[in-house]
Amino acid sequence: MKQRYIKLVLGLILIAVSLTTSAHLVGSESAISVEVADRLTGIVRDSLTNEPIPYASISYEGKGIGSISDLNGAYRITTRKGWNEVTFTAVGYRKKIVKFVPGVTQKLNVKLQPSDVQLKEIVVKPKKEKYSRKNNPAVELMRKVIANKSNQRLEENDFYQYDKYQKMTTSLNNVDPDNFDKGIYKKMPFLVNQVEPCIETNKLILPFSVEETASQKVFRKNPKDEKTLIKGVNSSGVNELFSTGDAMGAILKDIFADVNIYDDDIRLLSSRFISPISSKSAISFYKYYIMDTVRVDKDSCIHLTFVPNNSQDFGFTGHLYIIKDSTYAVKKCTMNLPKKTGVNFVDNLDIIQSYEQLPNGEWVLKDDDMIAELTVVKGQLQVRRTTRYSNYAFNEVSPKVFKLKGSTVKDVDAMMKGDEFWKDVRPVPLTDKENGMDMFIKHLEEIPGFKYAIIGLRALIENFIETGSKDHPSKFDFGPMNTIIGSNSIEGLRLRLSGQTTAKLFPQLFFSGYYAYGFKDNKSKYKGTVEYTFDKKEFLAREFPKHSISASYMYDVMSPMDKFLKTDKDNMFVGLKTTTVDQMSYIRDVSFKYERETMSGFSVAMTVNNRNDEPTGNLFYIKNDRAQVPNVVHDITTTETSLQLRFAPGETFINTKQRRLPINFDAPIFTLSHTMGIKDVMGGDYNFNLTEAGVYKRFWLSSWGRLDAFVKAGKQWDKVPFPLLIMPAANLSYVTQRETFNLINNMEFLNDKFASLDLTYDMNGKIFNRIPLIKRLKLREIFKFKALYGSLSDKNNPDKSDGLFLFPTRNGQTTSFPMGKDPYMEFSVGIYNIFKILHVEYTRRLNYLDHPGINKDGIRVAMLLNF
Repeated sequence: MKQRYIKLVLGLILIAVSLTTSAHLVGSESAISVEVADRLTGIVRDSLTNEPIPYASISYEGKGIGSISDLNGAYRITTRKGWNEVTFTAVGYRKKIVKFVPGVTQKLNVKLQPSDVQLKEIVVKPKKEKYSRKNNPAVELMRKVIANKSNQRLEENDFYQYDKYQKMTTSLNNVDPDNFDKGIYKKMPFLVNQVEPCIETNKLILPFSVEETASQKVFRKNPKDEKTLIKGVNSSGVNELFSTGDAMGAILKDIFADVNIYDDDIRLLSSRFISPISSKSAISFYKYYIMDTVRVDKDSCIHLTFVPNNSQDFGFTGHLYIIKDSTYAVKKCTMNLPKKTGVNFVDNLDIIQSYEQLPNGEWVLKDDDMIAELTVVKGQLQVRRTTRYSNYAFNEVSPKVFKLKGSTVKDVDAMMKGDEFWKDVRPVPLTDKENGMDMFIKHLEEIPGFKYAIIGLRALIENFIETGSKDHPSKFDFGPMNTIIGSNSIEGLRLRLSGQTTAKLFPQLFFSGYYAYGFKDNKSKYKGTVEYTFDKKEFLAREFPKHSISASYMYDVMSPMDKFLKTDKDNMFVGLKTTTVDQMSYIRDVSFKYERETMSGFSVAMTVNNRNDEPTGNLFYIKNDRAQVPNVVHDITTTETSLQLRFAPGETFINTKQRRLPINFDAPIFTLSHTMGIKDVMGGDYNFNLTEAGVYKRFWLSSWGRLDAFVKAGKQWDKVPFPLLIMPAANLSYVTQRETFNLINNMEFLNDKFASLDLTYDMNGKIFNRIPLIKRLKLREIFKFKALYGSLSDKNNPDKSDGLFLFPTRNGQTTSFPMGKDPYMEFSVGIYNIFKILHVEYTRRLNYLDHPGINKDGIRVAMLLNF
């Protein structure tokens, strides 16, 4: 879900900036003038050491004009109209040709690569080479590096702390300056002014979003604890045009996460890559080659290169510079994705890390740079992450720091730090275009029709239509938009109008609700919710951590399976069903809820609920009393109190207009709930107790993909009619969803105790990447196995106990059953990443094939964007 969200954001931004404006720009004139530069200035540096290079030659090849850098690497050269490439050369360095925008670019810093060091992707050895790990000096060296890597881990110290600065810049990539004199671009000179050269890729880029974070990391070994103290956050660019713009930054930080090469697996692009220093599988996954002995920043290092055995597996090619002493520490590391890798959308990804030795002998990470070039929606993007670490210390950290709540603690004024703060903590200056982002956005907003394009993008990305603007933030949003039109067997055509207030109206009080009308049953449905949060929110009440009380009132038509959906039951994309769904109820529900979340991942929710259930369609409540004539029950009422406990250590979220989404699924999740029904309170008809528990865990299997496991169990302790028994999590739509059964019908199995298992094994292309021709399609394979074991005691079986409801029927044939001795099982095999977006799986039901109206197999689909 998060990948789909960020790609929509990035892709549609391209459209908003460069396409949707065309209809409004033709024939319009801008008062913005372009400042003409008559010279280029900058500093030439060594790409390895970052030291200035004196006496470097700067020239326009074939033009007869040149210059040289001074002792500090600084240079100055005049420019001419129509000249857009300048060449840099120096003794001992590779020649570099850099493009720039004539009349716009005034400052151009350049890094030259030493001629004896190749930082680009390794050329794989000939196919017929005989690579052997036995008696291989490169492999023996890597074994020593791996054996000594624990000595390089900061966690071996009793305490440590350091400061961290990170900048994330997103840009349009590979901009062609020749286009700025053509078509609509002639009417947008401010776009030309936003272009700058990227010295690492030699391409022109147009930055449109930048986010800075200044933080401090503290660690204590015993008892183990760590905190990230956020000192400042500074964000500017197009993400500020969206109310949930923080989601873009959060997802980018997760997708382009910090890289620790000393970890066995590197989490990047929402996947896991084998580290070249992995203790588990590096030696078997990579081929290593010793190249030479070189000096890096005055240290003697062994230059070693590595490449995956299979270039389409999720691994890196790259270079390691190992200190030539008994520490076997890494001095410098460069990594990139193989050209034939199975990763989507990423054309190039380069990681460059530099390490330094502290006075106490510790080797620590100093610089961590990443540049990713992507192709999204026929547009090219660059995401650049610049990270600097400093002020390492190993003295005792005050216990007061570890008493702060949560693993991440943000200063109250973190979002409001001024220029002086950033001047002190910013080790890498902003470029001119990054620094002028606010003016760029102002010019965008002045384009006729641009605000309407943004409204459309917000509706598509956030699924809501705002009623405000940037200067007057929305106090009320209409949506979600994908629930406006729907249908079902009871209502026929259903229209719905929904909305919610935001924190801009009341920062602690929120209202939401909907009105719907069914044209077949001619009935109105509605829901209203009021929620009070004990702390002020930035946008919506659901922001983490949540601490609130709420009350809601609802009248609607629902099927028993609706509660298992991960989306709104009115979502038009799950409205199409694989079988008849006509056993439904009119539900009138009054609910009061208290919810509290903690930064540790523990949450508690307490609910009091009064519900009236009136069956409709082909659902009937018929009480079977063998001493009397069975009678039809018009409706039932339950009064319930429930307690839900949840623990998900390390879980993180992003907030969208519609719901809160987990950034990744690596956190284990433990749930425990108990619901108690109370008879004769607010009309309650039954006493009952229902207990359920569940565990989720993701297991990463290195280059063999990942396994997601869900285990659940529950028991209904009392005698109750079938609407209060335990029903399977049935999913009757064609869209596959987590934690649901694809081929179980609505209420097909009725149990008073159960246990279920849900396994999903994603091989991430491990098989397809080894099949000639097919591997070029970047297909990926997935396997699922789901099982449900349950039973029904005699006291809850209407065939063996009086006073219960007969199980549901259709056309005189029973459609619900107690489960037999065998567990229900279904198996799926799927292919995803078809055209980089389509997921298709075949599902087969393995038993209980004699039940009426069931589907023995079927095709399920989903739209998933994955890297």
